[in-house]
Amino acid sequence: MTKTIGLTGGIGSGKTTIASYFQSKGIPIYIADDEARKIMQSSVVIQAIKENFGETVFDKGILIRQALAEIVFNDASKLEQLNAIIHPAVKEHFKEWLTEKKDFPYVIYEAAILFESGSYKNFDIIISIVAPLELRIERVMKRDKTSREHILKRIDAQWTDQQRISKSDFVIENSDLEKAKLKTDEILKILKIKQKDS
Repeated sequence: MTKTIGLTGGIGSGKTTIASYFQSKGIPIYIADDEARKIMQSSVVIQAIKENFGETVFDKGILIRQALAEIVFNDASKLEQLNAIIHPAVKEHFKEWLTEKKDFPYVIYEAAILFESGSYKNFDIIISIVAPLELRIERVMKRDKTSREHILKRIDAQWTDQQRISKSDFVIENSDLEKAKLKTDEILKILKIKQKDS
């Protein structure tokens, strides 16, 4: 039976980098944000977004993700509304993806809001990636070419590292990539031992 690992961390923690490292070790990775982006192009989801958010987040029928992000990150109830549209669709897609990976002992589901959405309860193991706040801000400013204020708003909408750590089986501190990789290797060894024992 394939075990599912939820991999999460706040914005700028370096989740995707660590996910790629796990992938390089032969573990299939499902990047929830990437899949959600694709799902948001489906006609059913587009229709639901139009009904809930109106035409202002569209330009000639094309969804303007930035405009939608501005709305949901400034209004918790709107974020809930959007999540109620996207999450069930992603969950369904992940289930299908999982059936194709049934020969693997472990798969990883990488998502930014694993705890906030409550979906962490669906996983066998939870790994959280943490990093110092200033480093996270610096990474996101460089990556997204956005303002510090905008990033802090997004950080405030997410759980704190302390909250994540309290509900995680493993924690990877990712301020130094080489050290983070060593910690990842350590976790992989533990998982291999668990696999033999089960």
